[in-house]
Amino acid sequence: MTPTRLPIGIQTFREIREAGHRYVDKTAHLRRLFNAGKHILLTRPRRFGKSLFLDTCRNLFEGNEGLFRGLDIHRHWDWSVRHPTLRLTFGAGDFTDPRSLPVQLASQLEAAERRFGLSSDAACGPQRLAGLVAALHRRTGRPVAILVDEYDNPVDALGHLPTARANCDSLRRLYAVFEEADPHIAFTLFTGVSNLAKSSLFAGVEDLVDITLDPAFATVCGFTERELDTAFAAELAGLDRSAIRESYLGYRWLGERVYNPWDILLLLRRRRFGPHWCETGSPSLLVRRIIDGRLGSSALGNMTADGDLLRTLDVDHTPTEALLFQTGYLTIAGKTDLPGKPIYRLAYPNRVVRQNLHESVLRHLVKDTTRQMANLLRLHELLEVNDLEGLRSLFQAFFADIPDERYKSAEVAGHDAFCTSVFHSYFASLGLDITVEGDDGDGRLDMAVRFGDRVYVFGFSVVEAPRSGAAAPPRTTHRADRYRDAGNTVVLIDVQFSMATREVVGFEVH
Repeated sequence: MTPTRLPIGIQTFREIREAGHRYVDKTAHLRRLFNAGKHILLTRPRRFGKSLFLDTCRNLFEGNEGLFRGLDIHRHWDWSVRHPTLRLTFGAGDFTDPRSLPVQLASQLEAAERRFGLSSDAACGPQRLAGLVAALHRRTGRPVAILVDEYDNPVDALGHLPTARANCDSLRRLYAVFEEADPHIAFTLFTGVSNLAKSSLFAGVEDLVDITLDPAFATVCGFTERELDTAFAAELAGLDRSAIRESYLGYRWLGERVYNPWDILLLLRRRRFGPHWCETGSPSLLVRRIIDGRLGSSALGNMTADGDLLRTLDVDHTPTEALLFQTGYLTIAGKTDLPGKPIYRLAYPNRVVRQNLHESVLRHLVKDTTRQMANLLRLHELLEVNDLEGLRSLFQAFFADIPDERYKSAEVAGHDAFCTSVFHSYFASLGLDITVEGDDGDGRLDMAVRFGDRVYVFGFSVVEAPRSGAAAPPRTTHRADRYRDAGNTVVLIDVQFSMATREVVGFEVH
């Protein structure tokens, strides 16, 4: 295997093809794409190959036939027709600075004008773009292909709302040009992370076609199982395919499940499993939203949303479900068609994403990564030897290690989801097989944890004060039978935590 043949971080189609890097042929999607509409929107999480797909599209319109030999679209494309192309990208830059967007746009338009030997005295970016598109059409006799990468990034400055609102207004005026200049445009493709198809950002693009949840384009980005076998057969030798599936397979947009390309390419390069995609970004905004919104980490793996919610990114408020889906921490696990409204069930795409997100939740709650790691190692050791008394002591340590200000702050005062998140996230951070039931948002959590040939069924509840007198009837007993499959030993444990004393006040084994 030659590691340099893996296109890690390469977003340029020409470089991949000319240097002989491994390439997963996605050009069959391009044929369908051009039949879907004139103005197209495609959103996917980061590191999913959107920029490479867009650059592939650019090379196709420019008629670079040699790069496409041997690929699906080569025999279907008229190589005698070439279109001028404009590519705008907003993937880099500090868009919390209100000067960044107009400066970047002006710089990119100036570069495009120089490339085509044109000039402009337009007073603003939208006028300058409109003039450039019309001039290119007149000069070449061919309408222009416009490709916009990371179209939503300037609006994503959610921690700086005044600038985000100003950027939104600027982009709205810019994207309105695509409708006004429609006679001069052959095709437009917008790619990004956030889905703003229903927002005012595209108010001027009336015929925008959003293919994000179109099953025909479910695998336009990401690697399918077949593509993995076809393109990377040599590199896969010696790796456990079942472990690859469990760790990385699972992203789904109403079609076949796919792998995140970054996870796969890093696995093939490093020859070890790890949270490769998760390491490229911090979910701190999501974690704060989960805790501040009193959602509770145990509720994350089984959420529901309609299509309009999944297409929401509001500068002032974006639903947590939409953020988790658009950023790739949740994916579509199922769909129910109600009259006139599909409802989507959201779940973690795979074990690695679930484990990493819960580790991030714990870091936010505990604030001491050394103690967090020590507790995780101890939890694994105790489960291995089925030390139940040790578990009781460790559960006490889970909460004792939380800084005092965490309890006192308004963020968690009387906050039951805070307590259930601590309990649940420790187990989820181990990457164990967990089933959560009955998380009703009032401090009650039922959780089954598979560990080898044992199944621990926990009933966790938050009480106002230590319970006196007889213990409450076990809440877990009626759930045990479903886990008594061949060879399993079921351990039933009811745990009670008091917010008043900040300690475990009940630990009953049944």
